[in-house]
Amino acid sequence: MLSGLFNNFLLYFEWIFEAIGTTIIIYGGLRATIQILFSETLKKSQNLETIRKELTNKILFGLEFYIVVAILGTLRNPTIQDLSVLGTVVLIRTVLGYFLSKEVKEYQFD
Repeated sequence: MLSGLFNNFLLYFEWIFEAIGTTIIIYGGLRATIQILFSETLKKSQNLETIRKELTNKILFGLEFYIVVAILGTLRNPTIQDLSVLGTVVLIRTVLGYFLSKEVKEYQFD
């Protein structure tokens, strides 16, 4: 009984954190798109580097929630496949975070 209740509890939070991560990434993408469109159509002076940094931060923050989802999924059902998924998600997030941060620091817009 407790095990089933605990699994349902973890599953509920997996859904919540997955929705939060997805929302953050979609919000960041939409916000960046709108800022670029306004910048181009209104000839508004908009710093593209700032838009890029904000989008990168939103993507990385959203991916943090996906790591939480993978950890909760592994706690719920610790199989070799789940551990592989968790390791893959953490590896992708680490590599992506490293290269995105490096690119944002090195790439300068005029």
